[in-house]
Amino acid sequence: MSLPTDQPIHVVDDDEAIRRSLSFMLRTSGFAVRLFSGGIEFLKEVGTLEGGCVLLDVRMPDIDGLEVQRELRARGMMLPVIIMTGHGDVGMAVAAMKAGATDFIEKPFEKAALLAAIEAACAQASADQGRNSQRETARARLNILTDREREVLKGLVDGLPNKTIAYDLGISPRTVEIHRANLMQKLQVHSLSETLRIAFQAGLE
Repeated sequence: MSLPTDQPIHVVDDDEAIRRSLSFMLRTSGFAVRLFSGGIEFLKEVGTLEGGCVLLDVRMPDIDGLEVQRELRARGMMLPVIIMTGHGDVGMAVAAMKAGATDFIEKPFEKAALLAAIEAACAQASADQGRNSQRETARARLNILTDREREVLKGLVDGLPNKTIAYDLGISPRTVEIHRANLMQKLQVHSLSETLRIAFQAGLE
């Protein structure tokens, strides 16, 4: 198991015994650990945190884990979150995952299960970051296209032949060919598949 121990772990739980247990378990595995006694305390400081993974209790007296998770998303904070649940809280954990949490683990948990969840969460966060970077790069490349070139590209994305694109846009097939050649030149691609890959990366569907 290759764990990214350069990433700090932020433990958010109102139970001091749980915080101390997790802190010991994680520090002995090589992680830097930050402890928070509740969701409000965590949200006050989250803007200053340098990345890392969040272990978030789902039930806390000040603000529950679901609300913390929603607030993180609202602020655009994409930290990987692992929800910690007690018996009977699986429904809340599923709701948290729908809101963007990476995983959930049930208390009491074994060290191996905890470390595996952290590894998976960090790996997914890294992959998501890569996809986000690709999407932004692709969107920037499409921004240099004219409105008409984007319309032609949308037709290509929809799998339409030049004649159909021409008919839909009220222009000649020859004009579609010219726009198609121009947009491919601007995107610096040499095939339809390369063109479509950029369009899909940018979310053009």
